[in-house]
Amino acid sequence: MTPDLLAPLDLAFWNIESAQHPMHLGALGVFSAHSPAAGAHAAELLAARAAGVPGLRMRIRDVWQPLAFPPSFGSAAREPAPDFEPLDHVRLHAPTANFPAAAGRLMERPLQRGRPPWEAHVLPGEDGTSFAVFFKFHHALADGLRALMLAAALMDPLDLPEPRPRPAEPPRGLFPDVRKLPDLVRGTLSDLGRALDIGGSVARATLGARSSPALTSQPTGTRRIAGVALDLDDVHRVRKSVGGTVNDVLIAVVAGALRNWLDERGDSSEGVAPRALIPVSRRRPRTAHPQGNRLSGYLIRLPVDDPDPLGRLRSVRTAMDANKDAGPNRGAGAVALLADHVPPLGHRLGGPVVGQAARLLFDILVTSVPLPSLGLKLGGCPLTEVYPLAPLARGQALAVAVSTYRGRVHYGLVADAQAVPDLNRLARALSEEVETLIIACGA
Repeated sequence: MTPDLLAPLDLAFWNIESAQHPMHLGALGVFSAHSPAAGAHAAELLAARAAGVPGLRMRIRDVWQPLAFPPSFGSAAREPAPDFEPLDHVRLHAPTANFPAAAGRLMERPLQRGRPPWEAHVLPGEDGTSFAVFFKFHHALADGLRALMLAAALMDPLDLPEPRPRPAEPPRGLFPDVRKLPDLVRGTLSDLGRALDIGGSVARATLGARSSPALTSQPTGTRRIAGVALDLDDVHRVRKSVGGTVNDVLIAVVAGALRNWLDERGDSSEGVAPRALIPVSRRRPRTAHPQGNRLSGYLIRLPVDDPDPLGRLRSVRTAMDANKDAGPNRGAGAVALLADHVPPLGHRLGGPVVGQAARLLFDILVTSVPLPSLGLKLGGCPLTEVYPLAPLARGQALAVAVSTYRGRVHYGLVADAQAVPDLNRLARALSEEVETLIIACGA
């Protein structure tokens, strides 16, 4: 039987993980409880339903078959865990008054690699009116969209219309044309400077721009989590007044919040324009690796040093438009595409080195995770808030993920707890920046 080999980028995520930098995605969902026992009932439902979700039974094992086809020596593959036990993955915790603090401690812990790499932690609220579920999925098991599908499969059933069939992706060769690899590498590297300065008309985002020491961290393995929910209508008011996309506004909000946060810390924002990696999904249904990560990315400078909120938004819009014009297959942000051209053994041997190189490419991750507009429930309890959480790269102090859900924008912040002890202040700055933009554009 041919093993279900990990896609190249999945294999890269599997190999760059370390004890202090686990490579799992997270999501903190808050539910309205109809009784104090709702949390315990939710844990029972999650365990019972997990047994019937095939994707949650898959573990990842190393492959050392030198004569296999396609070549797989040094790779890894998904396979059903013969001893799968849902209770190993679903845990009910003691009541807490602080869901983010509890989730932050859980975010620190790497997933156990010998069994299916996911967990669901149920956190009852002390007042009995709410509970939270903190999901963890290894990035090698699922990308953001796939993790959403797996978590949604554990929620209460929804009556949804049948999706329309999509045409299959055209077949591709089993092996990349390695003759093109040098040109691809040269093209990516030559695009690096241009991609970092892609809003060329904005001097502050180019010449002399720098990051901030506040976004740099020595590895401590600690994690702190914060979240903030904003009104999506407010974001649309800004977008309609100024133009661009909702995503442009959400990224500009991050830039303004970072500026205010740095100024309040006493760190100068002058000349600060950190490099932000904006992941772009290239995943299509019915591919050879339907569960695999298919990511590229846009790399832009966040105009943190611009005192004008509308100027920051214009800079972000210009940079994002330029990236979109170039497409997701070009520029330094597309470096993830190189994973497709590295043999499995190269990923295994080079993983530790690659894991340390992220800091050289970008300073902060700002990613968007899609969520359905339909209301989700667990045990009849409605999901009221959901905060996506991204893994923290080595050498970086902060990662930002954002989702929209039922008329609200949810920012999820993950930080090194020792490097960013005031993460809640940064979360508040996100809310304040939206108000600043509304006032500035007269919306």
